[in-house]
Amino acid sequence: MYNDNGKTRMLQRCLIAAGLIAASATFEVSAGQVSPDPAGGNYPERPVRLVVPFAPGAGTDITARTIALKLASSWGQNVVVDNRPGAAGSVGVDLVVKSAPDGYTLSMITSSHTVNASVDSKLPYDLGHDLSPVTQATVQVSVLVINPGLPAKSVKELIALAKAKPGTLHYGSSGTGGLSHFAGALLGYLAGIEITHVPYKGGSPALNEVIGGHIQMIVQTLLQAQPHIKSGRLRALAVTSAKRSRAVPELPTMAEAGVPGYEVTGWYGIVAPPKTPRAIVTRLNREIVKVLHTQEVRERLAAAGSEVVGSSPEEFGAHINSEVAKWSKVAKQAGVRIE
Repeated sequence: MYNDNGKTRMLQRCLIAAGLIAASATFEVSAGQVSPDPAGGNYPERPVRLVVPFAPGAGTDITARTIALKLASSWGQNVVVDNRPGAAGSVGVDLVVKSAPDGYTLSMITSSHTVNASVDSKLPYDLGHDLSPVTQATVQVSVLVINPGLPAKSVKELIALAKAKPGTLHYGSSGTGGLSHFAGALLGYLAGIEITHVPYKGGSPALNEVIGGHIQMIVQTLLQAQPHIKSGRLRALAVTSAKRSRAVPELPTMAEAGVPGYEVTGWYGIVAPPKTPRAIVTRLNREIVKVLHTQEVRERLAAAGSEVVGSSPEEFGAHINSEVAKWSKVAKQAGVRIE
């Protein structure tokens, strides 16, 4: 009887031990599968591609490379900037729209993409619905500049000159349908003046034409215009933002200078393919916003003419849609069409 009880107790101990081992193994597997990180704890496991839909060297490219470098350092994975220019930025964005929604292909977009979306019905994607917004990264200060040979030292004097000589003043842009095109069209509409649009293949050639006196004015980023303003080759009349810029506080806004309702603000942001899992978008947003607000990145982007934003995915999505709606209204009112 004693031996049977001893065998029974031994068997019970073995079963309990086996149960504890199994429970421990189960806990370890579960712990490996569940992570407090919303993206699963392992993203990214390989290099991430950040598409820039414009040529190297522009503000979008500088911003992308600044962010990519810091993300790579934080993640321990390369973030490769891939320049895919073409069709006013739509080629690169379309590539991302058609990419796998796994967080390994992202794209920069700019304010010009919302302008294009408002007037170009032939775009291969719907900017407001076919992408997953991650964050608005920056805003850029732009300024209305004129050739100093033009007898106008204020926006009001420029408007008076345009009214006296309808159609004889020309404004340049980086291309038909871009932000600088609409900036001039909006000025014409709100001020009630007739000014002639002259498109170029980029902002730099257009700016050079103003400096050379071949055209009279352009709305350009402060970053690109500032050296020429300082040298006297251009005259700045006003910033195009809703508030004065800390970089040039002496310049009035367009509204203060006599054009109520005028606001044109450039910006850059980051998007992912449609249907990217919310967990990955959240992870990307958190990491990119953290990078943007480091002192090093803020100073680097400030030197490139940008101010950091770092919005939530929801805020950025709402911003994109509001910009498309705004420029659609401007296009209709000002009679801007893309043939």
